Amino acid sequence: MTETNKPELPDRLCVNPRSPFYNEAIFQHDIGIRVNGKERFDVDEYCISEGWVKVAAGKALDRRGQPLLMKVKGEIEAFYK
Repeated sequence: MTETNKPELPDRLCVNPRSPFYNEAIFQHDIGIRVNGKERFDVDEYCISEGWVKVAAGKALDRRGQPLLMKVKGEIEAFYK
């Protein structure tokens, strides 16, 4: 916990509650993700150490009704807004 009572951002985080990398306490606060210096607003999952984010690939859905995701690689930075 930081001095502003916000939990430390993990190396890997996902917005899908069914994922093992989902953390509800972090989503109580507004989070931003920068990929190669540009802020992205469509990030579904990120991993800082491996250098990738997953974003929805258009409007396509898989057989379970979840959006198809594609991996975008680069320099990843997660921060609180």
